[in-house]
Amino acid sequence: MTASPTGSPDDVRIERLGRVGRIVLDRPRALNALTLGMVERIHAALEEWRHDPGLRAVTVESASERAFCAGGDIRRVRENTLAGRHDESLRFFTTEYAVNALLGSYPVPVVALVGGLCLGGGMGLSVHGPFRVVGPNASFAMPETKIGFFPDVGATHFLPRLPGAVGRYLGLTGARVGAADALALGLATHACSDADLARLPALIDAHDGPLETLLRSLAPADVLDRPGPLTAARADIDRVFGAPDLAGVRERLDRLDERGELDSEWAKETRAALDAASPASLALTERLLAEGRERDLAGCLAAELDAARTTIASDDFVEGVRAVLVDKDHAPRWNRPA
Repeated sequence: MTASPTGSPDDVRIERLGRVGRIVLDRPRALNALTLGMVERIHAALEEWRHDPGLRAVTVESASERAFCAGGDIRRVRENTLAGRHDESLRFFTTEYAVNALLGSYPVPVVALVGGLCLGGGMGLSVHGPFRVVGPNASFAMPETKIGFFPDVGATHFLPRLPGAVGRYLGLTGARVGAADALALGLATHACSDADLARLPALIDAHDGPLETLLRSLAPADVLDRPGPLTAARADIDRVFGAPDLAGVRERLDRLDERGELDSEWAKETRAALDAASPASLALTERLLAEGRERDLAGCLAAELDAARTTIASDDFVEGVRAVLVDKDHAPRWNRPA
């Protein structure tokens, strides 16, 4: 059953632990998918705390080890589209993007504590602040092209600023990034064990020195000491996704794979991801990522809001959410270019 537009007040807990303001996502059955009510409460808390001289830091956390946040409650947005409730969806995106903007310029240090899945809107809650601490099971992705949408929540700002062609690859394919690769790319700044992740708010409250010193003192789990699969594929990613346009990406993927110059399994998975995505979403994502290189975060969020306004009313969005999140047959019938 889909939650009401406001949801339960317990879906996100706003707490104070001494000198630490805590935003704790607690909607485990929905993997902490964000509702309108949740982003409104997060926004209100950030506005209340932004000028509090007693705050040492603000943490964004999950009450569940399985997921930090699986994104926005996109099924609700689809229901709104079908029912003609566009104002409710626009209120959700407007508030969510306002939260992203606040996190990107917040006067109090923000520490995101990411364990488990961090998808879509979850990345908007984690990547814009100065400190992003990951546990060994953290997993990041922007999978929106698979549902007829596009990477938003400021992704058109942070993806183009990742090394090489990685941001373009992640935005178009929705590929996942594990904890080790997140550290290598800069999506995460520090790592620690799950146990340390759980006790970090208390450690921050008790620590009087620089936060950077505290976070660096944490011993990461052994798995984070080894390069991740994305790091191993970096040469292939840069060669293929460094092409000037989408047609060039596909042409390089096919040509280099046929010549045996790509990892065949990576090429197969990448081709399948592009084929599964909405063609309209791929084109829109490509444009917004290119334009995002020249925009600041506020400009990217404004462009994303304009794009969201039209995209949520599109046939591909309604169909993509149906196929992936409602019926789960993963067989969307996209509108194809003539």
